[in-house]
Amino acid sequence: MAKGLIWATAEDLARNRGRVLSLYRQILRSLNSPQLPLSLAARIAKKAEVRAIFLLGSEEHSRHNIEDLFDAAEYSLSLLRKGEIPKHIQ
Repeated sequence: MAKGLIWATAEDLARNRGRVLSLYRQILRSLNSPQLPLSLAARIAKKAEVRAIFLLGSEEHSRHNIEDLFDAAEYSLSLLRKGEIPKHIQ
């Protein structure tokens, strides 16, 4: 993203599209892992949560918030790959 700008430009958002789609697909695939102790209903509910999070994230235009969302998605993906379910941070 462009340095020094607070708000992401349309070009920045277009450049991030591939990264967003990749993270989205990887997270959805990881939720199907047999390592996760989830029932079918729980898997479907988690996938719906992921869709909602990405839908809300798609409306974000602050550079810093977008980077934070990427960091959170990558962290969640690393936990899913280990067979852990990410918890809400309080």
